[in-house]
Amino acid sequence: MIRQSTLQKDTNFLFEMGNIRHINRMWHRFFGTNFANVAEHHFRVYWIAMVIASHEKNVDIGKIAKMVMIHDITESRTNDYDMVAREYTIRKDELAIKDMLNGTILEPEFYNIWAEYEDRKSLEAKIVKDADNLDCDFELLEQEQLGNTSKKVLQSTRDYVYKNKLYTKTAKKMYKELQDSNPHSWYLTARNRKNSGDWSK
Repeated sequence: MIRQSTLQKDTNFLFEMGNIRHINRMWHRFFGTNFANVAEHHFRVYWIAMVIASHEKNVDIGKIAKMVMIHDITESRTNDYDMVAREYTIRKDELAIKDMLNGTILEPEFYNIWAEYEDRKSLEAKIVKDADNLDCDFELLEQEQLGNTSKKVLQSTRDYVYKNKLYTKTAKKMYKELQDSNPHSWYLTARNRKNSGDWSK
């Protein structure tokens, strides 16, 4: 039977996880547009990681799913820091994750998963980090469609990430595929009234 103190800490943790949808990523400081919040970021990183993992071999999909869901939650306490702020800030991510999980039913397993992600040695950790990086490129393409020049401004930075920070072959191929991708193509090529409905008659 779960002790009340543990259940209360579990409940508090779940309220905190709901809170991350109110935390903006720091992109908007540079470009002034509405980039995904921390919770939205986790959602797409999950799916990018699932795609990469499905192309790679000998991968623990379950571990990847858990790793994605914990990879940036410390930002609930540390906030998100951009490429400039990182040079002036000391982040205490380990203290944050320990405090967040302390006394919860999730503590033993998920602290170890978070630590494995931060270590970047396992294939699962590398896949999740690749997904984390590629989410930026998806969002830059979407912002470009809104007239935001951020993709062009950051192209050399993103090319550096591609050459030096992506771990898996699949992630590198995906980065190249993204360069000529159209964020609108998913619905333009889907079953719709123009290509299969009343407009096609």
